[in-house]
Amino acid sequence: MDFIYSIVGFFVTGGPFMYPILAVFAVGAAIAVERYVTLSIVTSRNQSVWSEIQAALVEGDFDRARELTRDDDSTISKLLSMGLDRQGAVRRREDIEIAMEESMMEIIPQLEKRTPYVGLASNIATLLGLLGTIMGLIQAFTAVANANPAEKADLLSASISVAMNTTAFGLIVAIPLLITSQVLMAKTNEIVDSLEMASVKALNVISANAKRRVEA
Repeated sequence: MDFIYSIVGFFVTGGPFMYPILAVFAVGAAIAVERYVTLSIVTSRNQSVWSEIQAALVEGDFDRARELTRDDDSTISKLLSMGLDRQGAVRRREDIEIAMEESMMEIIPQLEKRTPYVGLASNIATLLGLLGTIMGLIQAFTAVANANPAEKADLLSASISVAMNTTAFGLIVAIPLLITSQVLMAKTNEIVDSLEMASVKALNVISANAKRRVEA
């Protein structure tokens, strides 16, 4: 119970800048949770769908692969469907590759959306903490200037201690948000890398199949 009271006291004595820092944390944390859940779902669905599509490609059953991508809205299906739709119409690997790259350019912004806001929230929290401390110090020195000389030292030390609460709280909020931002970026990059790997494997299978047809 004393721990809770100490936290409440720390927050209240920090001054008005504690509230916007708390609001920034709430927004940043909400975005972080939403992006983490979304990216986790994307990863899981891509792995599940890719195992089925890869099996169809290895067997040379491109109609089955096209059917799997057409009936699914996962990112890997959107990517491969562009290439598979052109597999029967064109023979050049470059044309199929360009189609997949075009699809990738549409997918990547969807994976990265809102993630930069988590890092932005981290920076804002730090700056608000510093601003709150500076404003608190200004008020402290103003108050000390008009205080009794015998009380100046005690009043100044107490005022500075309170003013530093906003910087501390800003850093307490900023550090987890910054770490979370990097985790989300790493998770996004893993998805992009897996999509690129899947597109290369699909292209290799399509090219090998086209070569066999030409030789036949």
